[in-house]
Amino acid sequence: MKILVAGGAGFIGSHLSDELLSQGHHVEVVDNLVTGRESNIAHLMSHDHFKFHKLDIVDQVPQDSYDRIYNLASPASPIDFAKIPLEIMAVNTVGHKNLLDLAKSTGARILFASTSEVYGDPLVNPQQEDYFGNVNCIGPRACYDESKRFGETYTVNYQNKFGVETRTIRIFNTYGPRMAPQDGRVIPNFFTQALKGNSLTVYGDGQQTRSLCYVTDLVDGMIKLMESDVRIPVNIGNEREQTILEIGEMINSLTQNQAGFIHKDLPENDPKVRRPDTTRARELLQWTPKVTAEEGLAVTMSYFQSLL
Repeated sequence: MKILVAGGAGFIGSHLSDELLSQGHHVEVVDNLVTGRESNIAHLMSHDHFKFHKLDIVDQVPQDSYDRIYNLASPASPIDFAKIPLEIMAVNTVGHKNLLDLAKSTGARILFASTSEVYGDPLVNPQQEDYFGNVNCIGPRACYDESKRFGETYTVNYQNKFGVETRTIRIFNTYGPRMAPQDGRVIPNFFTQALKGNSLTVYGDGQQTRSLCYVTDLVDGMIKLMESDVRIPVNIGNEREQTILEIGEMINSLTQNQAGFIHKDLPENDPKVRRPDTTRARELLQWTPKVTAEEGLAVTMSYFQSLL
């Protein structure tokens, strides 16, 4: 198939491109490199079935016909929420609409990469896809949370009104090689601090939870969803829930870091719990994660060691 990956120079998008190429598809990546990095796809540039478009999908999308479109084009770091909120809102709304129009005009099937952040700071745990969430629409995270929610609304309305073949994935706490060191999320923060022998910065008391999904498991679930008949949103993530302190202790142990922790105030609206209910993924896609946190963090540590 001929496949377009928007945001394909990013952390997840580059791994998705790797896998799609390995399956024999023709892959084109479109990325404006605001948070994506050419180094993530440098090894693909000479591939006969790969092409890169440096474009901002808010302004322009490649004018070609595709069988599949994966839209992963959005900054997702809390650091970016403060720096480029308007750009984040634009890419998840205007940019996504441009890709939906491309899918509509060419008959492509399109997948929207939504997020666990549509659940906000949830009042239920684990989070099921039929939970409407608890989001502060004027809070510091709203540019991302609410634009992803609106992107889902765009998606389902193009499906219902125009018959566009759409898929929606809600991504939970993914990690692995190619994460940016200054990403601002817990895994890059902890590894860059631990490998330098510094104390790990914990926001709040560290009892808030995350559920870590290794990137290859996510990519597997994403492709399974795209190639399925499932038109409703599907959580993809690992159900193993750990506190921030537990994750930090694992990373300190892996890196043999003895510096311990320092605590800072918890940011406004930071989720206290995060755990996916993956019943839909298991039953409808026959998907379950395979990589344990111990295995995935060891590989991720090697990546950050190579950078530092």
